[in-house]
Amino acid sequence: MERPQELQDFLDIALPAMQARAVGAQSRASLAWIAKAAATPAAPGAAPASQPVVERVLEPALDRPVEQADLAALLAALRALAPRLCWRRRSGDATAGPGFEDGHANAMLLGPGGIEDRRDLWIGLSLLAPGIRYPDHQHAPEETYLVLSPGDFWQEDGDWFQPGVGGSFYNPPNIQHAMKAGDEPLLALWALRPEREAASHKPRLAAP
Repeated sequence: MERPQELQDFLDIALPAMQARAVGAQSRASLAWIAKAAATPAAPGAAPASQPVVERVLEPALDRPVEQADLAALLAALRALAPRLCWRRRSGDATAGPGFEDGHANAMLLGPGGIEDRRDLWIGLSLLAPGIRYPDHQHAPEETYLVLSPGDFWQEDGDWFQPGVGGSFYNPPNIQHAMKAGDEPLLALWALRPEREAASHKPRLAAP
């Protein structure tokens, strides 16, 4: 199975960047497993598709200067990969902020409905327009984020926090969590390991 070169180039930069910034043993172990599994390509999946928010704010998010060399390379690789991405919207609820429907999009790179359609791992992106609040949600797979822009994040029983550009954090299985953009677009990369909890949990909401 041959993988598109733009996708391979992105993974070659993104996965080491995530592993280098992982906080805690659970996150590091999850990402090590994901990186090993991702080394084997899978069948092609979804065709490229855009959303209105992508046309408005992806370029500003990718153009934002970053000091870390690997993150700058990651954003450049994402720019090259962008024409292959299939962006989708998810449903909101009472916890979603105003404008959520037209102010967000998610793209799956590896995973269900992704560039590679597979079930063993999920790697994807979330994009929020300025001022947009993502709804509270939860899912069975454990998850690690790499944050590529300013933004605020929340985990249940905690306060909102700002990882900062290049910041990383871990969501245990089934924890409630959310995110919101401030004055700039929010761009975040996430990686989930579904297999670990698949035997005992059923996802309640779609990732991220």
